[in-house]
Amino acid sequence: MIEYQRPDGQSVHGYLAEPADKANAPGVVVIQEWWGLDSEVKAVADRLAKAGYRALVPDLYRGKLALEAKEAEHLMGDLNFGDAAGQDIRGAVQYLKATGSKKVAVTGFCMGGALTVLSACNIPELDATVVWYGYPPLEYVDAKAMAKPMMAHWATHDEFFALSGVDQLEAKLSDAGTPYEFYRYDAKHAFANPKADSRELPPLQYNEAAANLAWDRTMAFFKQNLA
Repeated sequence: MIEYQRPDGQSVHGYLAEPADKANAPGVVVIQEWWGLDSEVKAVADRLAKAGYRALVPDLYRGKLALEAKEAEHLMGDLNFGDAAGQDIRGAVQYLKATGSKKVAVTGFCMGGALTVLSACNIPELDATVVWYGYPPLEYVDAKAMAKPMMAHWATHDEFFALSGVDQLEAKLSDAGTPYEFYRYDAKHAFANPKADSRELPPLQYNEAAANLAWDRTMAFFKQNLA
């Protein structure tokens, strides 16, 4: 765990995973699901570090973790999304750039996917975004402010984020001329989380084939846009 500064000067803790050769390594800010900074999002950061990226996960819940859906819903409901994107996440991007990463992307899952979309609108320092099955209320999406490339992975059987919203978001990006790649998978929400099934929530289901394909596409995207 490290401590870094938000643009407003407040301190935030985060989990930082460094690659073996971190000199000039690109950075990725990883945004949690609604459960908090748990072992699964840390595993994502570790995976990126092994691939050569400096990966930083901001602790948006300030040390709190949810074990059940009701707890997660409560913690997410108390989170100020605008503050999280414009301060916690932007501060993480700035930290990685100030400590050696010339280019930095933001990626996030579920709630973190929604925050990644907001980050694309509100963090001029980022260089790319990868969204995993999550978007915010579309009235908060200023597509004209999203100049950097975005990749997004969506589940066609998602009971939390309707595909109609995905289609509307895609239309906004297309109309604004935002560079984007959207992929839709025959899967349920949280299909890239290996422990999704253990949550015992029917709307969640790990899908290894979809997860592997999405990760392959993500790593190629990062290589192209962060090199």
